[in-house]
Amino acid sequence: MVTFELAIILLPFIVAACIPIFYRRLPKKVIGWVVLVVPLSLFLLLTTYIPRIVKNQTFSNNYEWIPSFNINFTTYLDGLSLIFSLLITGVGSLVILYSIFYLSKKESLHHFYCYLLLFMGAMLGVVFSDHLLVLYAFWELTSVSSFLLIAFWHHRKASRAGARKSMTITVSGGIAMLVGFLMLYSMSGTFSIQEIISNIAGISEHALFIPALVLVLLGAFTKSAQFPFHIWLPDAMEAPTPVSAYLHSATMVKAGIYIVARFTPIFGGEMTWFWAVTGVGLLTLFWGSFNAVKQVDLKALLAFSTVSQLGLIMSLLGLGSIAVYLGYSQDSIIYTQAAFAALFHLINHSTFKGALFMMVGIVDHEIGTRDIRRLGGLMPILPFTFTVALIGSLSMAGMPPFNGFLSKEMFFAATLKITQLDVFSIDSLGVVIPVIAWVASIFTFVYCLIIVGKTFFGKIKPDILDKNPHEAPIGMLIPPFILIGLVVGIFVFPNLLGHYILQPAMASIYPTFPSTEELTPYISAWHGLNMELWMTIGVVILGGTLYYFLKRWKPIYRWIPQRFTLNSIYETVINTSENVSESLTKRYMNGNLTHYFSYIYMVFVIVVAGVFILTGSFEWSSMNNSSVESFELILVFVVIFAAVAILFTKSRIASVLLNGVLGYSVAFFFVIFRAPDLALTQLVVESVTTALFLICFKFLPDLTPEQSPKRVKFSNGVISILVGATVTIVGLAVVNYEKFATISTYFEDAYNLAGGKNIVNTILGDFRAFDTMLEVVVLFIAGLGVYTIIKLKAKKGDADIEN
Repeated sequence: MVTFELAIILLPFIVAACIPIFYRRLPKKVIGWVVLVVPLSLFLLLTTYIPRIVKNQTFSNNYEWIPSFNINFTTYLDGLSLIFSLLITGVGSLVILYSIFYLSKKESLHHFYCYLLLFMGAMLGVVFSDHLLVLYAFWELTSVSSFLLIAFWHHRKASRAGARKSMTITVSGGIAMLVGFLMLYSMSGTFSIQEIISNIAGISEHALFIPALVLVLLGAFTKSAQFPFHIWLPDAMEAPTPVSAYLHSATMVKAGIYIVARFTPIFGGEMTWFWAVTGVGLLTLFWGSFNAVKQVDLKALLAFSTVSQLGLIMSLLGLGSIAVYLGYSQDSIIYTQAAFAALFHLINHSTFKGALFMMVGIVDHEIGTRDIRRLGGLMPILPFTFTVALIGSLSMAGMPPFNGFLSKEMFFAATLKITQLDVFSIDSLGVVIPVIAWVASIFTFVYCLIIVGKTFFGKIKPDILDKNPHEAPIGMLIPPFILIGLVVGIFVFPNLLGHYILQPAMASIYPTFPSTEELTPYISAWHGLNMELWMTIGVVILGGTLYYFLKRWKPIYRWIPQRFTLNSIYETVINTSENVSESLTKRYMNGNLTHYFSYIYMVFVIVVAGVFILTGSFEWSSMNNSSVESFELILVFVVIFAAVAILFTKSRIASVLLNGVLGYSVAFFFVIFRAPDLALTQLVVESVTTALFLICFKFLPDLTPEQSPKRVKFSNGVISILVGATVTIVGLAVVNYEKFATISTYFEDAYNLAGGKNIVNTILGDFRAFDTMLEVVVLFIAGLGVYTIIKLKAKKGDADIEN
């Protein structure tokens, strides 16, 4: 039975599969409106779960997928997954509405919406999956679909490069995370996240626990663009603005945040988790905000601001894990507020950052450039867009009366409270945390002023603008205005969000804590003249001063040599790897088939013969062997004669005939050893091969003897003898080999296992079903490629794709 939770995951995939089939029957301007129904209906459906989720109900369903390997499609909907699913579908609805007016009708819209729905379904699969391997499958699908979205404008070299970079980094982290998942399964004996959480006491002391922790964090850090893996995010800004608004404000980069939040009950009791998550988060927060200031492209600036804000959320989750480490008590409750602030800022960031990305898209779409150096004075021309930029930027800077102020104040409070905890080996080390947070917030205030000041204030520069500036159409303004409406609305009514959305999610992060009421602080905009407010006042004063004197101190960014930047190091590693691999490949891929066979055979001899020699596995005795009949000896000599004679023949017909003699002799051996199926197959193959050779003779060039140096002939002869000796040794050793149990008894039970009376057919059709299926798929792909080349061959005079 298909439940609502499963339907929520499957619906985007089903519609994505239908788009390539039906898009030709729909006008291009209608495709986006049809697709908009999917996330909007899912969002409305998910809101119906809120009344039940707030009562701490959870919804779990299990669907058998590959039960023999304990892989089931298990969905789990709780407060934490509800937050992310609402963001995925809610922001997704606004992004699709925005894209309808942003993208040109000349674009390949059916591809765009297909990729977008694939990504949406993959993200929903990530947040709903309780099975580690199923979660990983959806996790990597987000990387693949985001690659397609980032490279949507594939005619641009920068788009292709950005897509490759993001996929390389995120997939590498995903593979590391998979290894961590397998370690968790090895320790716990289950793939269920909830079962692992309930049995955490039994695995926390395991030797694999810390390695699994590190590997899972690698996956989370790469996806959520944490330092030093953040370098893929600015390059991904080459994607269309709707993609950036969706992937980098509410979905893809938040997947890593989700993993950290979901696995905090498992790893949060380990101090390694606290130091890694908090330390990397704070470093990312500072580095992202510091580098955002120097950007001259508005989307690049927002990219680094996203890195910074993700670091803030990550650090808060790290600070909140202290409560798991301490266990439930009245003293530890205070540290849960850091995790509450993380979830609160997660939602706030999605609102103001989504609006800001759309604002930049409007500026680029209507003005024709995102370069800050070419912008200015746009406030009277784009008044509505200016309103979005002002509210979004002030919220990101943590200014009232906007939601970013509330979560930023809670961030400051969490960093101050952590200094009171006695977990630091050096007394003054705890002070570093609020200091880094405060300094990073100063740079955040500076780049928020840059967004508004450099774009909308000052003098307009009509002489260098690409087009006449004008306000965006209403369709492009509705989505960002809805988001900034939420920015203001959450500030006014924050506790509605706290009670109905954030409180159930806190129960997911702290499942062992008895009361969710204690985990949900009352959110207030005014707490008096406390330290957090003084920190905010300091941010405004110092940030404003740095912005005023920006031209004087901005040259410090030139002090870092370009070759020492993370991007430069990444490019150097990639280019060096490509050059080395190309050099090595050219050394052995020289187009000579004889060389290729030599490499293969030498590896075969070294590995197989080496193992037999080093392990002493060669044991042979003729005591239990059957007697050899005279006709069998005759066949052996016939085979030897035919094989050797082929090497010395100078006639093509003689070579074909001797090859046929060799093949038919092998078929006779199959008959003698009572394998009629193999004998018939061998006879058919030999007959068809011989006929094909004869048919092709008139199309082949004259046979000329190969003139090879004696050294080459000698080495080839040695390799041939070694291969023959190795095969003989293996054949003789197999008769009495007892180091491993034979698998033949398993296949003898083929009738009960697979329902087939013929063992050979059963092995090919059932036991090797995947292998056979993949062989057919390979043939299908090859045939499809041939058909495509013939059918869609380039016409004479076609222009090459420009870089």
